[in-house]
Amino acid sequence: MKALNIAVLGATGAVGQEMLKILAEYDIPVNELRPLASAKSVGKCVSFKGKDVPIQEANDDAFEGLDFVLGAVEGDMSKRFAPAIKKSGAIYIDNSSAFRLEPDVPLVVPEINGADAFNNNGMIANPNCCTIITLMAIAGINKISEIDKMIVCTYQAVSGAGTNGINELNDQMAALARGEKPVVKTFATQIAMNVIPFIDAPYGNDYTKEEMKMQNEGRRIMHNPDLKVNCTCVRVPVMRSHSMAVTLHTKEKVSVEAAKAAVAAYPGVRLIEDYEGRCYPTPLDTTDQDLVWVGRIRDDLTDDHGLTLWCCGDQIRKGAASNAVQILKLLAEKM
Repeated sequence: MKALNIAVLGATGAVGQEMLKILAEYDIPVNELRPLASAKSVGKCVSFKGKDVPIQEANDDAFEGLDFVLGAVEGDMSKRFAPAIKKSGAIYIDNSSAFRLEPDVPLVVPEINGADAFNNNGMIANPNCCTIITLMAIAGINKISEIDKMIVCTYQAVSGAGTNGINELNDQMAALARGEKPVVKTFATQIAMNVIPFIDAPYGNDYTKEEMKMQNEGRRIMHNPDLKVNCTCVRVPVMRSHSMAVTLHTKEKVSVEAAKAAVAAYPGVRLIEDYEGRCYPTPLDTTDQDLVWVGRIRDDLTDDHGLTLWCCGDQIRKGAASNAVQILKLLAEKM
C-alpha cells in the first residue's frame, strides 16, 4: 500500500478522534495527515502516532492533493463540502446520513458488500451505527437462507449523541449523587436512571428516521430491496457500545446449530456461548474494539422460520470510525 494523503473532516469530534486513533492502530501508511475542523479549532493540535499535528480550517481549498477524506461531520456540513472534495479528486468516505440513500453512492460494510465500494464516483457512505452492528450479527445467517424480515429493538448508548451525550450522562449521574436535579440539554428528557424510546426526528409514519434507517439502509447493503424491518430505537444510560435484540425470519428454516456455526465463522463477528459464565455479551464487553459480539441465538417461538439473537458492538468504532477506515484500507490496497 502506498503512503497516502488523508484528511479527517471533523477531526475534533468523538468520531473524528477515533478515526485518527484507528488510522494509527491499523498502521495505514500516511504521507500527510490533514485534520480539518472549524475556524475556532485552528491553532490547536491533534495527536497522531505520538506527534502533534496542527488542525487546519475546513474550507473549499482544504482538500487539494488528498487521496482520501474521512468525514466525521453532520449531514449539512457534509453536503456543504462534498462538491469541493469531489472536485479535488479525493475519495470521500462520509459517516453522515447525507448520502446513504443516493443510488450512485455505495453504502458499504466491507465484510458484507465490500465489492460495492469499488463502484464509486468519488464518494462512499458509511452506514448508520445500529445498521452496521445488526447486519454484521445476522450476515452469516443470511448466507444460509435469505432474511426477508426482522423485528429489532435497539439499546443505544449516549455516545451515539457524541461528546455532548457522554457529558450529559456523566453530569446527570453526578448531580443525582449530590442530591441535585439533573440538567437536561442534549436529550429530550433525563437520561440518567432512565430510557428514552425515541431517537432522531419523526419519519412521517409514526416511526423515527433512526428506526427507518435499519430497513432503508439494510436493503442496500444486503442487496435485498424487499427486506422488511420493524425497528424501535431506545436511548439507554450506557456510555458506549450499542446493543440490539433481533428477531429475524428466513425463507428457509435455519436451525439454531447452523445459525451459531454461521455466526461464529463470519469475519468481524464473535459468537458468545460461554463468556465469563454467561451466554451473552454486554456493552462493556464490546467497548473499544471492532468485533460484533453475538449471543443468545435461539428459536423464535412465534415463527417456525424465525430466530432470535442479542448482539453488541462499539458504536464509535465498528459502528462509525473503524468501518470508514476499513473501507479506506480496502480501496487503498488496490491503488
